[in-house]
Amino acid sequence: MNQPSPRRHFLTQSGISLGSMALSSLLSASEQSHAAVSSALTLPVRAKRIIYLFMHGGPSQLDLFDHKPGLRARHGEELPASVRGDQRLTGMTSGQKSFPVTSSAFRFHQQGDSGAWVSEIMPETAKIVDELCIIPSLHTEAINHDPAAMLMQTGHQQPGRPSFGAWASYGLGTENSNLPAFVVLLSHGSAARPADPLYARLWGPGFLPSSHQGTAFRSGGDPVLYLSNTPGVSSDSRRDQLNVLSALNSARSNITGDPETETRIAQYELAFRMQTSVPELVEMNDETESTFAAYGPASRQPGTFARHCLLARRMAERGVRFLQLYHRGWDQHYNLPSDIRLQARDVDQPAAALIRDLRQRGLLDETLVIWGGEFGRTTYTQGKLEPNNYGRDHHGRCFTMWLAGGGIRPSLVYGKTDDYCYNVVENPVHVHDLNATLLHQMGIDHTRLTHRFQGRDYRLTDVHGNVVQDIIR
Repeated sequence: MNQPSPRRHFLTQSGISLGSMALSSLLSASEQSHAAVSSALTLPVRAKRIIYLFMHGGPSQLDLFDHKPGLRARHGEELPASVRGDQRLTGMTSGQKSFPVTSSAFRFHQQGDSGAWVSEIMPETAKIVDELCIIPSLHTEAINHDPAAMLMQTGHQQPGRPSFGAWASYGLGTENSNLPAFVVLLSHGSAARPADPLYARLWGPGFLPSSHQGTAFRSGGDPVLYLSNTPGVSSDSRRDQLNVLSALNSARSNITGDPETETRIAQYELAFRMQTSVPELVEMNDETESTFAAYGPASRQPGTFARHCLLARRMAERGVRFLQLYHRGWDQHYNLPSDIRLQARDVDQPAAALIRDLRQRGLLDETLVIWGGEFGRTTYTQGKLEPNNYGRDHHGRCFTMWLAGGGIRPSLVYGKTDDYCYNVVENPVHVHDLNATLLHQMGIDHTRLTHRFQGRDYRLTDVHGNVVQDIIR
């Protein structure tokens, strides 16, 4: 009979002590994390929840919000080298011999007490401009979609970090035990173009417990996969199964101390409660005709941005902490005038209706709504400038987002770009500054909401970011 190896013998004899050491280490890390969360929640809470309307692909600020009438006189001229400077360009335009300045094809109108300029293709947004804080001075160093979206959503261009929604769930939890704290809704734009991929890591938990990842709702079939019982299994039978499974997982957790086992128990229980709460949420049988009319006819069609805006309001009423709505199709390297009209038509009325609806129901002051993408578009044309057509490349040096509610100053345009809409010249706001400000409105000190991983304390804003006090009421 073979004798066990010294290593195997040592591990066998030392299993209990090693397990105790591991459990002690896990508990120590957990205690540190809870302490970090508690110490971070030191600020007045202005926003109980966030609804993030993310226009994936990079909407053109030049054609929507950042009005540059002087470009009409310069249309077709070469962009001065002094303006472009040493900016790193994408591979799609870095080889161009010419960079012709391109003015917008659309008319703009000045609106509201703030005097904000809004494009003609966003007429409903123009009507609510006094609810908005428009920031044309956002900037980022990322120039391609995936790293730019990663930076915006997780605070880092490389994958592996927790998403904003995961941090919010980790720090604040949910106000409704029957729904997830963090929900994701994806819709496709009307522009007929290949959509850049949206990877689940954008709403992932990173190194936080997996219970904080975003729950993606589907537009067809069961809203959440595997939520319904299999044929022949009653609710009582399912409850009995979960009781047995919970007992087994609890016994395992007592042995290993693995926090993921506790997460698994909690997720099974949440899924059981969601079997009742989710169908009532998504069926919308209690909504009025006037509400559907306000959000537009597409609000009756599952999977549309309009439907998701209405669903976001319903989730906000029910205490969901973080709602991430992705609308795809904004990557307009060509055929921009026609495609951006379609995209704007998708989102203009529903987004404006969401703001009005939240205001009418007394929810806007405690709900922070964000609209924008991962970067903007260039003032020069990608490829050849045609008489009635153009495209724009990615541009991170300046782009526009708007905020509403949640203690943010309304009727404000904060920041300014140069005459070419190429560089920020007043009140620059970096991605980390934006995220620091959003956390601040939720009552969180962004420098103190940390999680220790591999010997380092990580946070959403990495080692950067300043709260933009000028936009806070």
